[in-house]
Amino acid sequence: MASPLSDDELNLLGLCVVALSRKKKKITRKRWAKNCFLRREQLTNTALLSEMRVEPGDLFKYLRMDEGTYFQLLSLVTPMIEKQDTCMRRAITPHERLSATLRFLASGQSYEDLKSSVAISSSALSQIIPETCLAIWNTLKKDFMKFPDSEDEWKQIANEYHEKWNFPNCLGAVGGKHVAIVPPNGAGSDYFNYRGSHSLVLMAIVNAKYEFIMCDFGTNGHVPDGGVMENTAFYRRLCDNNLKIPPGRKPKNSMSVLPFVFVGDEAFALRKDFMSPFSQGELTHDRRVFNYRVSRAHHVVENVFGIMSSRFKIFTKPINLNLENIDVVVLACCILHNYLQRSVGDLYALIDQCDNVAGTVPSTDESTVFDLERRHNRQCSKQAEEVREMFMQYFTRDGAMSCQERMIYQD
Repeated sequence: MASPLSDDELNLLGLCVVALSRKKKKITRKRWAKNCFLRREQLTNTALLSEMRVEPGDLFKYLRMDEGTYFQLLSLVTPMIEKQDTCMRRAITPHERLSATLRFLASGQSYEDLKSSVAISSSALSQIIPETCLAIWNTLKKDFMKFPDSEDEWKQIANEYHEKWNFPNCLGAVGGKHVAIVPPNGAGSDYFNYRGSHSLVLMAIVNAKYEFIMCDFGTNGHVPDGGVMENTAFYRRLCDNNLKIPPGRKPKNSMSVLPFVFVGDEAFALRKDFMSPFSQGELTHDRRVFNYRVSRAHHVVENVFGIMSSRFKIFTKPINLNLENIDVVVLACCILHNYLQRSVGDLYALIDQCDNVAGTVPSTDESTVFDLERRHNRQCSKQAEEVREMFMQYFTRDGAMSCQERMIYQD
């Protein structure tokens, strides 16, 4: 006679009976992609670009570059963004990836809004666009944003500044902007700036041809503006005398030796190698002249920020991406600015709007890019004050401009 079943065996037998008695449910598998994305070849924006080729103006507005410039860029970045087809599906092509990325930067649309016009899902765009921006930065930075590493290269920049902006021995205009962001969860006040919004700071040095020669992005907006530049590798090298800056020289038509300097606005402290304006509360005639000449040279970097933020609408609202992705998006815009400045020149930058005596190209009214907080009366060394006096004497004597007397008293 068989032994009786134990309690555990009875429980297991009961579960088996219940499982077998249940009607098998049909498993409905989800589609791996929506129909509109499966028909990407017919619906993607690359088909629209083909139609736009007959209207070059529309193509330029859509991508911020002409057809030849676009395909040159495509050939440069393709090795870094090309993916292999699989037996399951066709890979998104470099052409589709690059055009979607440029449209994202130019339009400022979210991934969700952009997906319909490029026929790529928002989840795929969230990977494609940062990857492509990083590829653009890594591909172009060597040739289109080279930081000077010799005395001759610094002298070339200084010669161009003197010729174009009448400021001798100027190594570059230094500027900084807050770029508004949507802060990450739990950030607290880390990115909270003086305007009451959240931001990261973009620091840059610009040459006389409206090109970035250095960009540093990522300092929290909460950091006091006076300390933003101190966080950059550029400033550390400047303090360590490790920039290979040439010794001072005499400007044309002058017997006075002037050192090579950078120029900035009131947000930066005066140094022997960094000129900033006099405070508005202590102005004499000669100091007004000095401020005007510094401002005239410094407007170049303000123009660059204005041009870039008006061409790339990604800057018209707080950038809502992961912090690491914000970095590559902003740096991609900076290097694309240089690339387009050299490739399509006036058509991209509208230089005729900013080549006047002291005018700037402002950011659009919608722009969320704004100035660092300006502060005066920072302590500086006696040597820094002496260098500023030397430049002031040059601007009011040997290097005086015919227009400066009229300009210094304009409102």
